[in-house]
Amino acid sequence: MFRHSLASATAALVVAAPLSTAVAAQQTAVPQPAPGYAEVADLVLAAPLIIDVTITSATRIKGAEAAGVAANAARFYVEADVGALIRGSGAMPARIGYLVDVPLDFRGRAPNLKKSRVLIFARPVPGRPDQVQLVQLDAQRSWTPALDQRVRQIVREVLAPDAPPAITGIGNAFHVVGTLPGEGETQIFLKTETGAPVSLLVLRRPNQPPRWAVSFGDIVNEGAGPPEPDTLGWYRLACGLPRRLPATALETQDEQGARIAAEDYQFVLRSLGPCHGPSPAAF
Repeated sequence: MFRHSLASATAALVVAAPLSTAVAAQQTAVPQPAPGYAEVADLVLAAPLIIDVTITSATRIKGAEAAGVAANAARFYVEADVGALIRGSGAMPARIGYLVDVPLDFRGRAPNLKKSRVLIFARPVPGRPDQVQLVQLDAQRSWTPALDQRVRQIVREVLAPDAPPAITGIGNAFHVVGTLPGEGETQIFLKTETGAPVSLLVLRRPNQPPRWAVSFGDIVNEGAGPPEPDTLGWYRLACGLPRRLPATALETQDEQGARIAAEDYQFVLRSLGPCHGPSPAAF
């Protein structure tokens, strides 16, 4: 039975991304500080199944079935008891199996995974309800209250009817000069995965710092302000916007308007901060 489950799990994971050395170092079996929003959002958005499980057995895999595992990691076939289905539809069996790559310690020893409580980010295996496939070969994270809370927050945001869509590019941008020196506004219209409208508005007023707002919808609302940090709206912009305005977005602008629009766009990017900023060493 184990060999059959192991072979099924191995076959299901042939398309999973290989574990990089940097990512392998992030996986650990001990509690860690809360991870950054973007790191968790990446996993949540990739995973149709997010499951809280407790590992009951972990068998290390070697040889051909461990092909592609990083030098500082080990591959295991894990069986785990399902505690809670955080994201997913339909019933889950009481026990599931999957393959996972975990890092070795500084002595080159594999961790003891048995009895560990973890969150896994996975997809179903067709025809095998008792098996899941991790969205990455290391997409298992030690359970902590902080991680559990953050995952559930992001799942709620992603599944909300008005969830901000993924940004795929820039439509067009233009700057309009105001009647007073130093006055003006820049509007930037974004392309999205769903086609839903998203726009940025940057306002300049004499003797005041510029301010900006995002509108997730048809109405451009300067009162909306920027998105709150560590929300899906922030993530969509910070992680989805290109690093500069493309020339095609400014084709209708004169030289001065194009320059100010580009400056305002950079102001927005600085305000958002980096997508994957400084974060705890592991989660």
